[in-house]
Amino acid sequence: MSALAMAAGCTPKGPKAPESYPAAPTDSTVTDTYFGMTVADPYRPLENDTASATLAWAAAENEITNAYINAIPFKAKLRERMGQLADYKKTGLPWREKNGKYYYFENSGTQNQSVLYVKDSLDGEGRVLLDPNTLSEDGTVALSDVFFDPEMKYMAYTINRNGSDWTEIYVQDLESGKLLTDHIEWAKFTPVAWQGDGFYYSAYPAPEKGKEFSNANETQRVYFHKLGTPQSQDIIAYEDIEHPLYFHSAQIDDKQTALMLYIAGNGAGNALKIKDLRKPNAKWVTMEPSQDESISIFDVEGDTLYIETSWGAPKTRIMVADINKPQRENWKELIPEQEGVLVGAQRAGENFIFTYEKDAVNHAYLYTPKGELIREIELPGLGSVAFSSNDDTPEVYYAFTSFTNPSNIYAYDQSTGKSELVHATEVPGFNPDDYVTEQVFYPSADGTKVPMFITYKKGTQLNGENPTLLYGYGGFSVSLNPGFSAMRLIWLENGGVYVSANLRGGSEYGEEWHKAGTKMQKLNVFNDFIAAAEYLIENKWTNPEKLAIMGGSNGGLLVGAVTNMRPDLFAVAIPQVGVMDMMRYHKFTIGWNWASDYGTSDDSAEMAKYLLDYSPIHNIKNDGTPYPAILVTTADHDDRVVPAHSFKYAAQLQASDTGDAPKLIRIESNAGHGGGKPLSKSLDEYSEVYSFIFYNLGVTPK
Repeated sequence: MSALAMAAGCTPKGPKAPESYPAAPTDSTVTDTYFGMTVADPYRPLENDTASATLAWAAAENEITNAYINAIPFKAKLRERMGQLADYKKTGLPWREKNGKYYYFENSGTQNQSVLYVKDSLDGEGRVLLDPNTLSEDGTVALSDVFFDPEMKYMAYTINRNGSDWTEIYVQDLESGKLLTDHIEWAKFTPVAWQGDGFYYSAYPAPEKGKEFSNANETQRVYFHKLGTPQSQDIIAYEDIEHPLYFHSAQIDDKQTALMLYIAGNGAGNALKIKDLRKPNAKWVTMEPSQDESISIFDVEGDTLYIETSWGAPKTRIMVADINKPQRENWKELIPEQEGVLVGAQRAGENFIFTYEKDAVNHAYLYTPKGELIREIELPGLGSVAFSSNDDTPEVYYAFTSFTNPSNIYAYDQSTGKSELVHATEVPGFNPDDYVTEQVFYPSADGTKVPMFITYKKGTQLNGENPTLLYGYGGFSVSLNPGFSAMRLIWLENGGVYVSANLRGGSEYGEEWHKAGTKMQKLNVFNDFIAAAEYLIENKWTNPEKLAIMGGSNGGLLVGAVTNMRPDLFAVAIPQVGVMDMMRYHKFTIGWNWASDYGTSDDSAEMAKYLLDYSPIHNIKNDGTPYPAILVTTADHDDRVVPAHSFKYAAQLQASDTGDAPKLIRIESNAGHGGGKPLSKSLDEYSEVYSFIFYNLGVTPK
């Protein structure tokens, strides 16, 4: 018998589901009317996340959740083992800047945040340039990006506090290492675009005090900040008062030729304006006014703009334009749409590297500037790749990873086509050769073939008894490519099967695959996920009593929806930071921006009815139908998917008659949607999540 294949009745003593749950603040009089359709919203008070009643309820929920999880017999040792597995050096992909120096991020093992280093040569000794661990005592300040000015005198860097999307910008003198007085607040979803004695950035008006993490964000402007001046003196470089829900983002190419303004928020793609910085007092020229398709300028050479776009090509193609007549009608095709989906384009010395996705796996190719294929770049296997290159040098580096291999760094020689391993990442106590990943294609409800990766320990028997964790997302053109996670190793080393399904709504097969999982076709996503579970059961990987499901954000919506649709199919469900109220999601922070994928309850009677029919909060059964054991996760500073979604969902779940399995919510403090989360918090969260899964599958890990 394996460590996990326990005989019936061998599960150790542990916690039982609470006999009662904390009473949530309610208001039975609250209703909304959508095209004559009245919808009750009794847990509306939980949308006020700073109200004393909400805070008291959240504290009471955490108390019973902590009591339950802490009573799981193996929880402490599982946390200890996960800490051991995560304690290995993680070295990021190096990149070469115009000063000839190399920059990279590295984590010595258990540092909460990775540290930015610089060195004079690739094989030289690294020096700390910026250590974000010194910015807070608990690691909750995350360094999100760095931007060097063209003269390599300064480095602007962006930080996020407590997991919030709100961004602050600081500037550091590269020679002295000292901070300048410049400090930008209330920026969000912004790069830093240097020009002359300052930079462009995107920010919102300061939010109402107490509503920083819940109120809708409107009227994003692009500002120019001159070094040495206060933010209050920053000049508005672009605004569109008539469209307060648009995003605006400014970028400048490495040669300082063009200022590009990307405009999004009203479609699946983006509009684009441009200024020729070589011309004094140049005006904005509209390259493309609509937001129907994606457009991105990835290189500028003289007057030539190199464009990556989905216009006329659902899988994306490469076009060129003249900066003097940049409108779409003047574009010329350089590389037509290929069989795979174009997911990356960048300059590499005189040539280009294009990365394509085929069946959710990355492939890369080297091209000349004339669009001629030189060769395919042979990668180490089936996985995901990220390249580091620029137009100053032919040097190319790439990071390659898979479900069982952590990120390894390679140098690529353009002249010979050979790759050389320059940094191998080793996880002590974990041997990748003990595991295997296979890809299968299964039929969904309408016959569509959907790809899925299954990762497991060699020797696993197809006896229908394997504990299996099924993960999905299915939305917003996000592909689930092979990737390594130290948090997942505890599952794999104990014989657990890990499954990642490439559902419609993602971009695995281009824009058509994406659109097939949006708006009035969103049910395709849920059916794809249910079909994945049925495939695993029918092919003897597992059974409903050994099957857990997990997903975050849009994937949290997925887990909530399919649990309502097929509660008999799963033993455990983990909806993480999920979008759970489909009738009101667009009324919080940037929720309005998801309308291109979801549609909204304000669109039409048909759309409102469609959303209501799958909205997780509104479709929880209340007739004694047994539900899986459910652990909802959210965070108090999540201003992407506000915690009200999870609060209202958990309250409704606990108040409904869904059987005896536990229905708990874990509310993290000083954390957000997940980005920049300190390692210590991630280990705490995932050790509790996996303890909950193991225990409710009747399994004891080694």
